[in-house]
Amino acid sequence: MIMDARMRLDARMLEADQRHAPMFVISVAAELADMHPQTLRQYDRIGLVTPRRQGGRHRRYSPYNIEQLRQIQQFSQEGVSLEGIRRILELQNRVEVLEETVDVLRHELRESERHSTKPRIFAVGPHGDVVTVARGRRPRANTQALVLWEPAPRRR
Repeated sequence: MIMDARMRLDARMLEADQRHAPMFVISVAAELADMHPQTLRQYDRIGLVTPRRQGGRHRRYSPYNIEQLRQIQQFSQEGVSLEGIRRILELQNRVEVLEETVDVLRHELRESERHSTKPRIFAVGPHGDVVTVARGRRPRANTQALVLWEPAPRRR
């Protein structure tokens, strides 16, 4: 049964709330990651993989933790030190956070473009500042240039 769960368990395919949900006791997590439970305890002590605690003491591993354990095992087999692995995982986590931030910002930009009623025509003011010009209107005589801003083509 654990072997079937290992074949079906792919943390990247789960929803974000399921991906980080504490599900597995240490013995099951060790089996899924193909490691000894003592190795998981060691990784917890040094901060490589930090499972949630249930009832204050009992470790509960998430599918994401299992994914991390598998990565650690792969890096270790490739000769990367535990400190190197810790740094790699830290950088991967930072990249994930930044990618999520970029996705949120892209979504907000698309929404603001879709609902925007603000003019998209700008002129250079008399002091070099940028001023907006309503559609169909000419800039005041004391402006020096007119610039039409068009959003960049949307990437898919």
